[in-house]
Amino acid sequence: MSKFNDRVFGLVMLVIAVAYYYGATQFPVPFGGSEAVGPETFPKLLAAILAICSLYMIVKPDPDNHWPVARTFLELGIAVVVLIAYALLLEPLGFILSTMLAVGTLCWRMGARPVKAYLTGLISGVVVFVLFTYGLELPLPLGLLEIH
Repeated sequence: MSKFNDRVFGLVMLVIAVAYYYGATQFPVPFGGSEAVGPETFPKLLAAILAICSLYMIVKPDPDNHWPVARTFLELGIAVVVLIAYALLLEPLGFILSTMLAVGTLCWRMGARPVKAYLTGLISGVVVFVLFTYGLELPLPLGLLEIH
């Protein structure tokens, strides 16, 4: 029965990977034409990694796997809600603030103290923003931090 758990989870993750990849292909072509590294590159890469990991779980499941206790399902549910809220708040709040809230909340749920958790989220948001906006030249939304 435990091999069945991994295979079902792997199949669900494979479906999500395919949907995620398809979603990434729907991004509009940037002004000025197609680029080698565009806004769809990172999501496509994540989808490919997820698909590979999912196929591995389907082909070679863990023989000693058991379903987690109810508390783990609650924490996973909270993580899903946080990620959905992150996606919804990305444009209005901006990348840095929404990343701070999402990463901070997830770190806090994993046991970090709130101040350290949200400081980690803030640092993560700023570092990734700088890398994507200036390093990869893929601008991320500033939202509330935008200066007019």
